[in-house]
Amino acid sequence: MKVLVTGIDGYSGWPLALHLLSRGHEVVGIDNFVTRKRVAEVGSWSATPIPSFPNRQKAVREILGKELTFYKGDLTNYQFVHEVLEREKPDSVVHLAEQRSAPYSMIDVHHAVATQVQNLTGTLHLIYAIRDTCPTAHLVKMGTMGEYGTPNTDIPEGFFETEFHGRKDYLPFPRQAGSWYHWSKVFDSGDVMFASKIFGLAATDVMQGVIYGIRTPEITDHRLLTRFDFDETWGTALNRFIAQSVLGLPITAYGKGEQKRGFIALEDSMQSLRLAVEHPAKPGEYRVFNQFDAAYSVNQLAEITARVAHEFGLKPVIEHPPDPRVEAEQHYYNPIHEHLLALGYKRARDLEEVVREIFHDLLHFRRRLEAKRFVVMPTVQWRSVDSEPALHARLPPTAHPGASSPTTQGSEPTTEHPPA
Repeated sequence: MKVLVTGIDGYSGWPLALHLLSRGHEVVGIDNFVTRKRVAEVGSWSATPIPSFPNRQKAVREILGKELTFYKGDLTNYQFVHEVLEREKPDSVVHLAEQRSAPYSMIDVHHAVATQVQNLTGTLHLIYAIRDTCPTAHLVKMGTMGEYGTPNTDIPEGFFETEFHGRKDYLPFPRQAGSWYHWSKVFDSGDVMFASKIFGLAATDVMQGVIYGIRTPEITDHRLLTRFDFDETWGTALNRFIAQSVLGLPITAYGKGEQKRGFIALEDSMQSLRLAVEHPAKPGEYRVFNQFDAAYSVNQLAEITARVAHEFGLKPVIEHPPDPRVEAEQHYYNPIHEHLLALGYKRARDLEEVVREIFHDLLHFRRRLEAKRFVVMPTVQWRSVDSEPALHARLPPTAHPGASSPTTQGSEPTTEHPPA
């Protein structure tokens, strides 16, 4: 099967490409390297050094014995998207090329607008390009569990039966997103669902939980490592807690620390996406998978991190600064996740096991953490602009979404396969 992966240079895109290649699939990638630029924009970098993309392709060739086709370009350029899909005619498209940070989308009006315009434009371009060049292709879109929010009820996989004024129907479950980024994913889901209805698009919307980990079975060499972001804008809470422990900083569990989210190991996330690819939706079918293994509170993450840190001779303390986000700090949380299990999904990794593995890797790259230790603490506030000067003080004077800025993770790729 030929699979087009958009956002192939990213945290999930890169290990997915390796996983699919190892399973005998042909992989074609698209990326514009904007994540590297945006992480540099906030003064950070990946704790794991990331080679330029030509060197990544070389490593795949030498270590896995596979060829990885790549196109450098932006999904907001419809001509580029159309030409790539027309040339490659993929059987499946896994769409991971979106601005993925809630804090980044909340910095100011410019970052909010860029997040929504770019994410929705890229998705619509893919939908139309699939319709016009490879209409039987299956679209796997990465959504997020954050689309649902934290309702005081169980969360179904996309749809639920409801009764109102004596009438029943089967409807999309209400969305209660918590950031401009999460709302962009809600709008994406609506667009994909509508395209399935009017274009006959086969689509799977994967409501992704928080992914953790750096390694998968295919990552057997440091040249194949995926990125590990630890700053407050791009790093997850768990990533920041581990980085804070290595740096000798307090573990900062926001607010009461009872906020709960669904989590899944990187290896298991790749398994989930592969199962979605290998068991495609039917033409005109829009289906939703809730992708996570277990729910953890922020306090549970902090406690697990502190416990594992002690095994490495580290002695972090847990603190509770005010929550910069607007969210319920104590709430019910019980999502349903059955569809992937029905396809044969079996959990392979445990959270504490993977946290231990991350500590081992980050201690090896400790100097990279030390060089950027000032980016870990929160500066972006949901409620007001009071904190914006603190963040903007770290940014270049002309920094804005999409602005040109040098990458700190290796040179930008200089060779690619341009469309005809």
